[in-house]
Amino acid sequence: MSDRKRALEADSPSSASKKARRSTPTNGSSSLSGVPDGALIAQKRAEVAAKLAAFNRKSTGSSSSVISSPAALTPVATPRSGPSPSLTEDIHNKIAEAKRKVAEAQIKLAVKDNPYMSMPQTGKKSRPVEPAQQGAGLKMAAHPLLLDTTPAAPQSKKDRYKPMQPKFASIRANARNAPTPPPAPIPVPIVKENPYASAAAAPATESGFDAVPKERVGRSLKFNPKGKYVSLANQMRQDAQLEALKQRIAESARKAGLDSEFDTLEKNIRREPPPNAEWWDAPLLPTKNYSDLTRFDHSLLNIRTPNSPITIYIQHPIPIAPPGEKNKPVAKPLMLTKKEQKKMRKQRRQAELQDKRDRIRMGLSPPDPPKVRLANLMKVLTSDAVQDPTRVEARVRRDVAMRKHTHEKMNAERKLTDEQRREKVETKKAEEDKKGIIGVIFKIKTLSDPAHRFKVRKNAEQMGLTGLVIYNPNFSMVYVEGAPKFIRSYKRLMQHRIAWTEAARARGEEDVELDVGDEEEGKGKEKAAVQGPSSLEGNRCDLVWEGPIRDRAFTNFRPKSCPTDGAAREALGTKLAAYWDQTKNWKPEDEEWA
Repeated sequence: MSDRKRALEADSPSSASKKARRSTPTNGSSSLSGVPDGALIAQKRAEVAAKLAAFNRKSTGSSSSVISSPAALTPVATPRSGPSPSLTEDIHNKIAEAKRKVAEAQIKLAVKDNPYMSMPQTGKKSRPVEPAQQGAGLKMAAHPLLLDTTPAAPQSKKDRYKPMQPKFASIRANARNAPTPPPAPIPVPIVKENPYASAAAAPATESGFDAVPKERVGRSLKFNPKGKYVSLANQMRQDAQLEALKQRIAESARKAGLDSEFDTLEKNIRREPPPNAEWWDAPLLPTKNYSDLTRFDHSLLNIRTPNSPITIYIQHPIPIAPPGEKNKPVAKPLMLTKKEQKKMRKQRRQAELQDKRDRIRMGLSPPDPPKVRLANLMKVLTSDAVQDPTRVEARVRRDVAMRKHTHEKMNAERKLTDEQRREKVETKKAEEDKKGIIGVIFKIKTLSDPAHRFKVRKNAEQMGLTGLVIYNPNFSMVYVEGAPKFIRSYKRLMQHRIAWTEAARARGEEDVELDVGDEEEGKGKEKAAVQGPSSLEGNRCDLVWEGPIRDRAFTNFRPKSCPTDGAAREALGTKLAAYWDQTKNWKPEDEEWA
């Protein structure tokens, strides 16, 4: 825009009024002396109408709502006979009222776009009326002084992050030194209508830009809930997969030529109706239909009848131990040294004695009688021992005998009987059998000595081992099976403890029960006369085979005389017959047998 002022048009009403005003002399009495009153009133009316028309053209259109036409302010024509004072005063009042309404409309338009801008003062001496406080506490409105109505000065990038200065003085010294704030500027009406310009924009600057952009109102932060976009992404993936699946199905159907058949199949598919009664409810209904619940009484249903599947009994499944727990190793107790065992015993006895003393102090147990012996007789029973020593000594000896008898009685009660001892041994053997079964085969060059035969048989029976001893003219075979603990002891017996080359001391012959063939059945017992060399020189016992087995093949340990290989295989049975051939063909590494 140019800074030069536009020349006033000559034919405008405002120019005519100005010429008339200039032509009018200053002395009103002389100028109006020759002009009639009717002409003067008409002249004033024309001036007022011209001013209003010029103002309407300059305004943005808001004043048109206040003053629709200049004719509204034109008073009713008066007769030319003479001016009336009341009529002239009425005209001036209406003109002042119109000007006031136009100013108010302009101020309202200026405040409309900026609600934080306070209303300007209409008069110089009138003070703005403070708005009444509304609400209480946090809902109370802010004081007008706290509201900054001055337009924000343009800041540079360096001054943007400086701390904000207080809007009012905080202390009295600052109040004296604080500069007087400039008065609030009165909004100037915008001459040119600009839809992008603010209503309260400042006048044109030196750069020529006459409109200030509208201030942006800061928006509050709106946080998205957690998982919003994850769920949206999952939904989009599912939709994409579904569309891809539909596309593949359509393509495969198009290749197979089944496009038209799918529609007919969907129409012809009929789902099966629900059954009259489910299989779990059918045995309880007389006619196998749910309608029995309404037709019959509940007492007639197959619930409390003798043939009802519902009974008062509960069927518990038989618990079967898993096979892995059978051979599960048991944790061995911690082995303590002699010093640790004595320490633990001392601590245990101290705790028991302290508990006994506490019970005596609380009156829960009677105190022990004094333990009188012949050694402390004079210390415990001083006066009684001096008066009658013979009676006191007899009483002390009686107490000593009673204590000994009580001690022996308690030991006898704790002692196990023969049946309990045997039961304890069998229990230990059964516990050892749960750890597994191991089979061992020994090959003995000759087993003719009765002492050797007795040790082989008796130790196997005592250790709970089962098996068979086969006597053959060439060699003897011992097969035993049992718990690993007892197998280790039996191996030590056969390989180290028995002296196979030494004969037994002279003693009575031992009868050995032999299980012979069918031709010798019924003879019962006979003497152990085994064919073979009687000399024990070079006799030995070797371990042929050892390994775990699933179950025991024999129920006891018994000797068997088998002169031939066939009898030996028959005695061992079908499953163990190969052991005889293995033992027969086995030879030690350091010796070759013929």
